[in-house]
Amino acid sequence: QVQLVESGGGLVHPGGSLRLACVVSGGNFRDYAIGWFRQVPGEERQFVASINRAGDRPRYEDRATQERVSISRDNARNTVYLQVNNLKPEDTAVYYCGVDILRDFGGSWVTDYRYWGQGTQVTVSS
Repeated sequence: QVQLVESGGGLVHPGGSLRLACVVSGGNFRDYAIGWFRQVPGEERQFVASINRAGDRPRYEDRATQERVSISRDNARNTVYLQVNNLKPEDTAVYYCGVDILRDFGGSWVTDYRYWGQGTQVTVSS
């Protein structure tokens, strides 16, 4: 059974930064691509970033996201990180990480991911 636990969310002022962590247990972490998504109430879960199994090919939602977000992984710690800088109120959401067991690079769709964590709340407010 693969389990994911996100952490690192919280209340941040606009312009601040957070580093979210996703710890994966069960199975072989090196076999999984990992993705980060975010979701606000009433909306669909949206892709933010993913990273391939080796950790050398990150992917981002778009170029604007890439300017503020960085995804990385530590295979020795079974952990994927999402660094988000210059936070804006519109970044407020629950952030989820997921495991893609089929693709090396991590898909962009919710349905690409087999397992999910419970999410961590990020609130950006002054």
